Amino acid sequence: MPHNVSLISTIAAGFGLAIVFGFLASRLKMPPLVGYLLAGIAIGPATPGFVADIDLAGQLAEIGVMLLMFGVGLHFSMKDLLAVKRIAVPGAIVQIAVATALGFGLSNWWGWSLGGALVFGLALSVASTVVLLRALEARGQLETANGSIAVGWLVVEDLVMVLVLVLLPPLAGLLEGKSEAHLLATVGWTLAKVAAFIVLMLVVGRRVFPRLLFAVAGTGSRELFTLCVVAVAVGVAYGSAALFDVSFALGAFFAGMMMRESEYSHRAADESLPLRDAFSVLFFVSVGMLFDPQVLLDEPLKVLAVVAIIVIGKTLAAIALVLAFRYPLNTALTVGASLAQIGEFSFILAGLGVAEGLLPKEGQSLILAGALISIALNSVLFTAIEPVKAWVLRRSSWARRMEQRDDPLAELPMSTDQTKLEGQVVLVGYGRVGKQIADGLLAEGVHLVVAEQQRELVESLRLRQIAAVSGDASDPAVLIQAHIARAALLVISGGDSLQARQMVETAHLLNPSIRVLLRAYSEDEAALLRQAGLGEVFVAEQCLATHLTQRVLAAMGSAASKPAH
Repeated sequence: MPHNVSLISTIAAGFGLAIVFGFLASRLKMPPLVGYLLAGIAIGPATPGFVADIDLAGQLAEIGVMLLMFGVGLHFSMKDLLAVKRIAVPGAIVQIAVATALGFGLSNWWGWSLGGALVFGLALSVASTVVLLRALEARGQLETANGSIAVGWLVVEDLVMVLVLVLLPPLAGLLEGKSEAHLLATVGWTLAKVAAFIVLMLVVGRRVFPRLLFAVAGTGSRELFTLCVVAVAVGVAYGSAALFDVSFALGAFFAGMMMRESEYSHRAADESLPLRDAFSVLFFVSVGMLFDPQVLLDEPLKVLAVVAIIVIGKTLAAIALVLAFRYPLNTALTVGASLAQIGEFSFILAGLGVAEGLLPKEGQSLILAGALISIALNSVLFTAIEPVKAWVLRRSSWARRMEQRDDPLAELPMSTDQTKLEGQVVLVGYGRVGKQIADGLLAEGVHLVVAEQQRELVESLRLRQIAAVSGDASDPAVLIQAHIARAALLVISGGDSLQARQMVETAHLLNPSIRVLLRAYSEDEAALLRQAGLGEVFVAEQCLATHLTQRVLAAMGSAASKPAH
């Protein structure tokens, strides 16, 4: 060819092999992300055959990081984080400390420098947002109490890592053991620039970006809207790096957060999703290109030790922390499985550590190996949650005591008005849908008992003098505490079909005449619930269509009744 086509060949090879390996990984019940990493290994310099341009791949990966973090910002809700702050904030910070200490101790034993050991430990401490969200979505757990805790926990981890990425470059000299005469001034200046950027985004970006999106949406041009979203993500990320010396990741994250203030934020997320996914694939491919498979042969024990920290150490630490906050075993296992992998922030941190001369190349390869193996094992861990829970409860009297321990939120207070526990509605789940149902019933003076897994919500309901119990309503003890035997109606606003079946069985056993209303997330799930005869089933789209149809008919009727002029 007469001209240089390295960019085209890199993209073509990356996408081509990513679809092949991603498809194979999916067929093997593993996340496609494992396939993308393998595709990068295949076209990397460490394997024979075609070698893609690693410098170009690195720049494409930076765009992937920008769009990835922009998407995280678009979905970041301070309100959602505050709802689980009592467990997510201390839990994430302690778990990061534990995992970092394990990684630090291991690499220090290997003889690495202070800075290299610290970067290595931090890289092992943070889980992948992409892997977690996709795992929860695939299992219908994203909007459950367990899912909210896991996502909130990970958001705190991400925020801590953003701070680490900001502080690592100015602190690199100190970590290397070099004397930095102006270290405090350097760190102070860095934090001042970051603070200036954040203030600018909160004060100016919060007002400008939503208005810009509104103005572009008004043109009716879909491509202009998509272009606006991508331009803001990449432009703010680049501008923040050029003007304030903050990372592309932080700039893009804040751009997404400010864009979330717009009424068009959901459309922005949908429109940018294909491009975000495409460049995210290139990000993982480029990460795979940096991996040297030889480390699996040269240092198998080190790889096993890294995987053990990620899969066993982090998981056990998370489970212990969740149980310490008096959450049930199922929640502890779900959060533990959610965090038993590492991903995009680990790769970014490892790359920065190598660039700053702190982390040896071997450390980067070990982190990539740990990521590959832990991501591949993650779906297995999620599948094992229920069998492990059943096995532990069967074999361990301590676990059974933990499940049955006295919990002030797991039973109604003695002061509860008993007249409100006769013919009441038992509402399972106080999420977005459950809250609207509860508000509507309370406005009409209907007596109500809420069963909700999220302890913070139960506490807030009790402060409002609303009867509520904490726990998984598929456990008969929770419905018994909600006085299901004397209830007139059971409303299940969340959870999966298996949990719904268990709740209905308990309700009918204790109260054969009770009426049951259930919410389904899809037509297929609704068909299964109806076939099982569990109760009246409602699907969000159907309810919306029915309500809109009724309003249209009412409007048409009123229009027809008006006399013609």
